[in-house]
Amino acid sequence: MKIILAQQNYHIGNFERNTAKIIEGIQAAKAQGAHLVVFSELCVCGYPPRDFLEFEDFIVQCHQAIDQIKAHTHDIAVLVGAPARNPQKEGKDLFNAAWFLHEGEVKQVVHKTLLPTYDVFDEYRYFEPAYEWQVIPFMGKKLAVTICEDIWNLGDNPLYRICPMDKLIEQQPDVMINLSASPFDYDHDEDRKEIIRANVLKYRLPMLYCNAVGSQTEIVFDGGSLIFDAQGNVVKELPFFTEAMDSVELESLATRNDQATLANADFTPLTELIFDHNIDRIYDALVLGIRDYFGKMGFSKAILGSSGGIDSAVTLAIACDALGKDNVRAVLMPSPYSTEHSVDDAVRLSENLGNPYDIIRIDDIYNSFLTTLKPYFKGLPFNVAEENTQSRIRGNLLMGLSNKFGYILLNTSNKSELATGYGTLYGDMAGGLSVLGDVYKMQVYALARYINREKEIIPVNIIDKAPSAELRPNQKDSDSLPDYAVLDKLLYQYIERRQGPKEIIAQGFDSALVSRTLKLMNTNEYKRNQFCPIIRVSSKAFGVGRRVPIVGKYLI
Repeated sequence: MKIILAQQNYHIGNFERNTAKIIEGIQAAKAQGAHLVVFSELCVCGYPPRDFLEFEDFIVQCHQAIDQIKAHTHDIAVLVGAPARNPQKEGKDLFNAAWFLHEGEVKQVVHKTLLPTYDVFDEYRYFEPAYEWQVIPFMGKKLAVTICEDIWNLGDNPLYRICPMDKLIEQQPDVMINLSASPFDYDHDEDRKEIIRANVLKYRLPMLYCNAVGSQTEIVFDGGSLIFDAQGNVVKELPFFTEAMDSVELESLATRNDQATLANADFTPLTELIFDHNIDRIYDALVLGIRDYFGKMGFSKAILGSSGGIDSAVTLAIACDALGKDNVRAVLMPSPYSTEHSVDDAVRLSENLGNPYDIIRIDDIYNSFLTTLKPYFKGLPFNVAEENTQSRIRGNLLMGLSNKFGYILLNTSNKSELATGYGTLYGDMAGGLSVLGDVYKMQVYALARYINREKEIIPVNIIDKAPSAELRPNQKDSDSLPDYAVLDKLLYQYIERRQGPKEIIAQGFDSALVSRTLKLMNTNEYKRNQFCPIIRVSSKAFGVGRRVPIVGKYLI
C-alpha cells in the first residue's frame, strides 16, 4: 500500500482555497500511484478556527467542502480533517474529526479524544472528546488514526486520563496515522520526534505523522511531517516551513530500513535559554509568519521605524526577505538626541538591503509639543514624559504614512523589552504585527549574526554598539535594565519554565535582581494587554497563550 503525506498551508475560513488545495493534492497523489493520501488536522477549515466554529454556516461550509472532496476519491482513499457534528443530545455539538473518504463516500469518521486547553490551545471550548475508538479497515490493513494531541499522552506525567492508542491497539492495527496541527517553537521539533518515537516503541507499529505548515496570525506551523518505521527510526522527514508531499510503501516500514536514522533518542528539553539555539528555524518561522500574515490578509507593503538599532535592523532584514525589498519602507526619524552614527547605520542598512527609506527629522514637531505642554509641565525636570513624547511622535508619523499609502506597520519591540515594560504605549509599541515580540534581546543578536552569515547586511556597528533608545543625552538600555545576557536567562526561567522567585534564586540569580525583574514583569502587564499580535516562536509567547491578570499582586 502506497501512502502519501500532503503537508499543506491552509487559510482559516477560506473554504474555496483550502478545498482546491486538497483536491490538487489528491490529484498529485493519484499521479504517483498512491492508494491513500493523508492531510493535516482541520485542514478543510484551517486551524485554529476558534469562535468561527460557533457559526452554523461555518460548519455547513465545512461539510460542503467534504462533499466536493469525496467526489475525487473513487480511485484513491483520503484522510482529511474537519469538524463533525455530535448526534448525541449530551455534550458539545462538534467533534474535531478525521474523515476517511473513499469510493466517493464518507466511509468512517474518527473523533479526536484529547482536547488541549493549555497555551494557545482551547479545543475543549468547542469540541466533545471521542467516546468510542475504531480502526479503519482498508486494503486488508487496519489503520489506527489519531489526531494531534491524541499521541501526546505518554510519559511520566500524562495530561489526560485516557490514551486513545491503548484502545486502538486492542484491535491489532498495522499502522498508526496522525493528522496534526502542531505549532513551531524553537524547542519543539526534537520533542515532537521523541513523542512519536515513544509511541512507535510502545505499540511496535510504524507511524505516519502529517503536520500542517503555514502561519495563522500568531501561530506558525512548521511542517516537518514524519514517517517512522516499526523500530523507531525516521524513514522520511518532510521539509520545514514549506509545502511538500512524500510517499512510502507501508510494507517497507515493518522491517528495518538501512537508510533510516535513529530518532532523537538523547533529546532533552532546554532548561535554560541558549541564545543561538535553532536560530535558523526561528528566522524561517519569522519570515513565514510575516509572509502569511500579509498574504492571507491581502496586504502587500510594510512600513517600520528604522532607528539604527539592532531590533529595527533585524526586523527590516527579515521583512525584506518575507515581502521583497521593494515592499518594505523604512522611515528614519531622528530627534535632538539621535546620534549621527545611528542615522548613518540605518541608511547603510537600507542601502545594503536595497529597500526604500525616508528621513523625517522630528526636532520641530518635538519642540512644538514641548512648547504646548510647557505651561502644564510647570517647570518640572525632564523625565520619561519628554522621552516618550518623541516615541509617540514617531508612532503618529508611521501610522499617518500607513493610512495614506496602505502600509502595515511592523513593530520592532523584542521580548525582553515587552517583559520589563521598556517601551512606550502608542509610540514604539504601535504596530499591526510584532516580529520580534517572542524573541529575547540576545536572540535578536544571534539573528543578526545569522543574517550576516554570508556577507555583511546589518552593519557591524549596529551589532557592536551598546543598545539605546536615544531619548535623552547619552542614554543606554543598561541605565534602566540589567545586562541582557543575565536578564534574558532570568526571564526565560519565569516565562517559559514558570519558575517562581525561590526556584530562580536557587539557580544562582541575585535575589534583588529577581525581585526587581519580576516586579517589572507584573506591573507592566497592562502594556502587553494592549499590544499587537506577536509571531510565536517559543513555548510561551505573550498574547493568546499567556493569560495573566493585569491587576494582581502575585510576585510583586
